[in-house]
Amino acid sequence: MNHKYSLGNFYEDLYPELEINHATPRTVTEGDQSMYIALTASRFPLHCDAEFARSIGFKRELVNDLLVFHIVFGNSVPDVSLNAIANLGYADVRFGVSVYPGDTLRSVTKVLARKESSKGDTGVVWVKTIGLNQHNEEVLSFIRWVLMAKKDKDIKIEDSTLIQTPNEVKSDQFIIPRELDLKKFTSRATGGKWFWNDYQKNERIFHVEGIAIEEAEHQMAARLYQNTARAHFNAYSLKDSLFGKRVIYGGHIISVARELSFNGLENALRILACNGGTHSNPTFAGDTIFSFTDIIESIDLPSDDFGALRLRLIAVKNLDPMKEEVDIKIEKNGRSIYHPSVVLDFDYTILMPK
Repeated sequence: MNHKYSLGNFYEDLYPELEINHATPRTVTEGDQSMYIALTASRFPLHCDAEFARSIGFKRELVNDLLVFHIVFGNSVPDVSLNAIANLGYADVRFGVSVYPGDTLRSVTKVLARKESSKGDTGVVWVKTIGLNQHNEEVLSFIRWVLMAKKDKDIKIEDSTLIQTPNEVKSDQFIIPRELDLKKFTSRATGGKWFWNDYQKNERIFHVEGIAIEEAEHQMAARLYQNTARAHFNAYSLKDSLFGKRVIYGGHIISVARELSFNGLENALRILACNGGTHSNPTFAGDTIFSFTDIIESIDLPSDDFGALRLRLIAVKNLDPMKEEVDIKIEKNGRSIYHPSVVLDFDYTILMPK
């Protein structure tokens, strides 16, 4: 019988050099922006204040950088990670040309490498995904690696390889928005008191508030991103899984933690890059997310108007880091592991006025 449905790709199907043009391009609308704000409480004015955006050179408000990331990422899920056990990490994430409401985004993925597990029942696959707009301009690119289920655990795959992902996106690789003009920038819209020059290496900023994530909210978020991964939706089939229930999409944790960072980083404009990210522990409905940021580096760019800050954003669940000290990593059985309350370790770089 010819079954007219797809079960998605498994480890065996994702071989090195495979290139996939993903279906379902997405025209991003004002409604998408509003829904994203409703689900994350985003307050960065570049993404919700058209007059502010115009005052610094843009045509209108921009689509939130992380919403762009989630849409491009989500577009790749049916072909890459529908059968994923876990999304393990990101590297070399570069944000490209500005995305405006009305732009149409599509995604292309190339498989870079794969490595079968020692047991032979799973494997890790490394892929690079590129997001393009309707003009074929690059809006985003990233590498991620995924722990994949195998279709047939008894068949050994012999082409296991490893790749070395970049540790950082260099400053000469940043794409500064061509529209940006900060000559008329004021902090009236942001409310921010601190600028690029005011942040010091190794400084820690607590973002104060916590946000509880409910079951309906995280599923609506994954649907907004058109992320079809079973781990976020299929409660029935997940009863016999490792956790026995739905897991919140890790990218949504990035969004919630980053939007909390508005308190302390109000004058942040674009995200330029993500150098690496780890979803260190799972998050479930009912968990409350707090976040804090460590300043890794101030990067002076060839401009009198702006510079870049490399930041380490840490998200923790069900623990207020302002009231209870939390070690990001702890020792267990002679190994360094993430504290069980730490759910995200996200190294990224932002653009900020001087």
